[in-house]
Amino acid sequence: MAASRTKSRAAIAGPLVILCVIALGCGAAYAWHTSRDSGGSSGAIATPLTATSSPVGRAAPDAAHPVSSPRATPSTRPTAVPKSGTGRFTTAHASGKAAGHGEVRRYKVEVEGGIDLSATDAANEISSILADPRGWTADGHDAFRLVSSGPVDFVIKIATPDTVDAICGAAGLQTEGEVNCDVGATVVVNLKRWELGSPEFSGPIDDYRALIINHEVGHRIGHGHEGCPGPGKLAPVMMQQIKGLHGCIANAWPYDRHGHYLSGPPTA
Repeated sequence: MAASRTKSRAAIAGPLVILCVIALGCGAAYAWHTSRDSGGSSGAIATPLTATSSPVGRAAPDAAHPVSSPRATPSTRPTAVPKSGTGRFTTAHASGKAAGHGEVRRYKVEVEGGIDLSATDAANEISSILADPRGWTADGHDAFRLVSSGPVDFVIKIATPDTVDAICGAAGLQTEGEVNCDVGATVVVNLKRWELGSPEFSGPIDDYRALIINHEVGHRIGHGHEGCPGPGKLAPVMMQQIKGLHGCIANAWPYDRHGHYLSGPPTA
């Protein structure tokens, strides 16, 4: 993930089991966007995987800073995701009213073929994230509207690891089947991160998805990376939390429920 100030620019724990997952990031690169014409899916990525990042940080929601938020459809975490799909994308036939005040940014959601993920369900979940009062609309001058047609300011694609690698690799970037990429008018979300989460984020998968979307959209509206503001504090959403929490607590939202921006020192 790289900042851009113009228009640059991812568990439910049952009563008897806890699924541990591994991830490498919400994204660390720019890339152009396109559709591959390769067909079919091959293989799957299963969890658990071998950890290559720092120890898992424990999310600790409290009354002042809850991590979870209610959303329309609860999500369950699978044990594997397909490694590749068709390379073609379906646009979600979903739309809604603008959320927030100020400049309205129109966006659409696309999901790669060959995977078991409803484009409409994904679009509705993303719309809920961007409309959450702890999201970017809390700044008072950004608004977002989900559309299925017409001009858009950005597109969010959810793709399999191989497709993400192909898109990012064409720009000379190495996502290695693990991370998301963001460039121009497109955010490409790695299905592996969308479904399996991150070892640095122990909260519900829905909240990790909120972190992916809030981080990437944050870049799109002009925010750069931030670091941990201090041990025991909530990590800023613009912190690259997948690279380690450095004493902070995992967090998915740019603002707390009182409308205070959760900031940290600027980083590269």
